[in-house]
Amino acid sequence: MPYVNIKITREGGTTGEQKAALIHGVTELLREVLDKNPATTFVVIDEVELENWGVGGLPVEDYRAAQRAQ
Repeated sequence: MPYVNIKITREGGTTGEQKAALIHGVTELLREVLDKNPATTFVVIDEVELENWGVGGLPVEDYRAAQRAQ
């Protein structure tokens, strides 16, 4: 019973269609690579507020600003 948790930032307005494509794609990948049954594969998408996401020891907005400045 595979369980996959996808975490994305809540920005840019991810659509229901995009989320459905992620769920389908991950489920198919597990079926193809590991022969897992799609009926028992769970995919959960969590949307995280941008202020709660960090990269490289920085809040993501600060990290992006530092990358642009380079």
